[in-house]
Amino acid sequence: MIAAIILAAGRSSRFRAAGGEEASKLVAEFQGRAIVRRVAEAALGSRARPVIVVAGHAREEVEASLAGLPLTFAFNPDFATGLASSLKTGLAAAQDAAGAVVLLGDMPKIRSGTIDGLIDAFERNPAALAVAPIYAGQRGNPALLSRALFSRVRNLEGDEGARRILAAADPGGIVELPFADDSVTLDIDTPEDLNAARNLL
Repeated sequence: MIAAIILAAGRSSRFRAAGGEEASKLVAEFQGRAIVRRVAEAALGSRARPVIVVAGHAREEVEASLAGLPLTFAFNPDFATGLASSLKTGLAAAQDAAGAVVLLGDMPKIRSGTIDGLIDAFERNPAALAVAPIYAGQRGNPALLSRALFSRVRNLEGDEGARRILAAADPGGIVELPFADDSVTLDIDTPEDLNAARNLL
């Protein structure tokens, strides 16, 4: 069983400081749906189960934007300390999984096929510690972490996340999976990012 963990607890500080009107960038609309709902629907359309959403800042708004979807919610009371606490919360809710696909809630172009591609690559490489997507020579998200890496998350602090885990892991244990589009690198940090992503469509 490979779980999906959607990190959706962040404070969206840059988004709101730059004039974003929503309580969280994750509930901003992209192609008719909240950004985080698009991510959740992609996860639910994949083979990953369960799909766990880690909420924190603007919890009510985030959860309301996901109403009606068969998700598992985990609340991170320490969301203000950064990404690491949310990753710890998510993995604690996925302890029975052989691995977890860690998704960022602000990547609206992620597709179910991307997640399944990571899972397929992991199953083809049973000794792999992780699978990371690559676009234009750059590592992106989501990343699949094997259960063997879960314990290393305990040492993360602040805004450290899966990227720090991969950087510290044996390179021979990381499977890099190339993708032909920017869906694995495009995220939304500011209202300008959101407008640019909308205009690309």
